[in-house]
Amino acid sequence: MKWGYGSKSRCRQSSVVAVAEETEGIDEVFVESCWANLPLELLREVLMRIEDTESKWPLRKSVVACSGVCRSWREIMKELVKTPEVSGKLTFPISVKQPGPRDTLLQCFIKRNQTTQTYHLYLSLTQALADDGKFLLAARKYRKATCTDYAISLDANETSKGGGTCIGRLRSNFLGTKFTAYDSILPYAGAKLVKSRSTRLVGSKQMYSRVPAGNYEVAHISYELNVLGARGPRRMHCVMDAIPASAIKPGGIAPTQVDFPMGNSGSSLPMRFLRSKSSRLEKSLSGPIETQREGSLVLKNKAPRWHEQLQCWCLNFHGRVTVASVKNFQLVASPENGAAGPEHEKVILQFGKVGKDMFTMDYRYPLSAFQAFAICLSSFDTKIACE
Repeated sequence: MKWGYGSKSRCRQSSVVAVAEETEGIDEVFVESCWANLPLELLREVLMRIEDTESKWPLRKSVVACSGVCRSWREIMKELVKTPEVSGKLTFPISVKQPGPRDTLLQCFIKRNQTTQTYHLYLSLTQALADDGKFLLAARKYRKATCTDYAISLDANETSKGGGTCIGRLRSNFLGTKFTAYDSILPYAGAKLVKSRSTRLVGSKQMYSRVPAGNYEVAHISYELNVLGARGPRRMHCVMDAIPASAIKPGGIAPTQVDFPMGNSGSSLPMRFLRSKSSRLEKSLSGPIETQREGSLVLKNKAPRWHEQLQCWCLNFHGRVTVASVKNFQLVASPENGAAGPEHEKVILQFGKVGKDMFTMDYRYPLSAFQAFAICLSSFDTKIACE
């Protein structure tokens, strides 16, 4: 299963792939069709109505299909479709790398398969705790002698480290108490490139030859000793290298990726019609570059409250979590030596158990689905030193 298409629509996907290729031959075929003579104003009105009415998945696949028809359709749809921060909608694959909505939590859920050591992230389609969902991301755990790796992919069936749809990874230390999340694509200008043996494995098939394929640090997650005992949540501390601390303040801006700078080899259709034609990687990002020097955003887990009737420590998940677990958490922004304001009370990410292998994941601005997923993956590892 790939982004934007269900597993039962292979014929439709093949046809869209054919028209999405940016070749002169396809443009010539399109010129001969009746759609080529459609006035631009009318075409824009038609596509605008499609974007407005097909607001939820699976109907929203029509928006993705329209973006794959030809270059002119693609440019109009890219202009009409707003980022998740503005619209609250996840439409294209790049949406998982963009900050979520500012005012509401975007509701998702994670399915765990302990046999295959895989994890699948879905966008919730209803208010139910678990439904069919819209596939977003997949991850696979790789155990090593000294650490654990999670490869994160856009394809549910391709989660290898060197796969053409791998967009990042998560790595732990030996004790499973410290994690580092890496993005295979430059998340913001000036991001630190970590050179290692695995650098060539992550996203190596997608990148332009002019863009160094590697691991860019986007988050550091650490777990500390739980002073509340087994009944309390773990103590978490997350440093978001890719997000400035000023992003949560009124008028703050978080870096937003607007394109996958990928080449033709090994790339899937949804990435192909969103790729930038510019050789300058900075054009695939939005937001001021200088904000990255102001200090990174720090997240901490929200302190639980003692429930007298239940005689345990509790957090209010507003019905989104039904099973008590040490893995459950809510993250808020940490003041970090400054005065706490209203923005530090707002839950940015919450994660909790609703079944044996089912977990909810709700996130908002300034986190992206990719960053939130990486943080939640770190909660699955056993942390004997913290419990």
